[in-house]
Amino acid sequence: MFTEEDSLYLKKCIELALDSVACGGGPFGAIVVRGKEILSQSANCVTNQNDPTAHAEVQALRSAAAKVGSPHLPDCTLYASCEPCPMCLAAAMWAHIPRIVFTATHEDATNAGFDDTAIALELYGQPNPVNLAPDRLIHLPLSEATKPFNAWLAKTNRKPY
Repeated sequence: MFTEEDSLYLKKCIELALDSVACGGGPFGAIVVRGKEILSQSANCVTNQNDPTAHAEVQALRSAAAKVGSPHLPDCTLYASCEPCPMCLAAAMWAHIPRIVFTATHEDATNAGFDDTAIALELYGQPNPVNLAPDRLIHLPLSEATKPFNAWLAKTNRKPY
């Protein structure tokens, strides 16, 4: 189910998230891959751009779609440093992404102050999405998954959102 490439792409997402924290952004990173080609990558830009929709996954999807000249990415995988929030999950679904691989969990994000549970409850009636195929949203635990959140929490001048 997982490949060595899956781990490598997730580690790159973690690096993007750590770099984002160091530059005043949020602790999230994402990559869109087609085959073995990285089409796009992004860190979270919410606080740097004052844009509530500038999540890493959305930014990476926008860039990948622009690169291929289509809003649909049916032959791509979205890798994310954290379980996608409802907005990012919906954006991936609109982009026809068939496979999303993440490492940090919703609970990890909540523990760091990024709690989208209220939004999820309104949308799905529970904290996590329902009725997704098990091979669509895939959790790959890595020991370094929470490093971006730890860096975020350690930063005294972080801009909460």
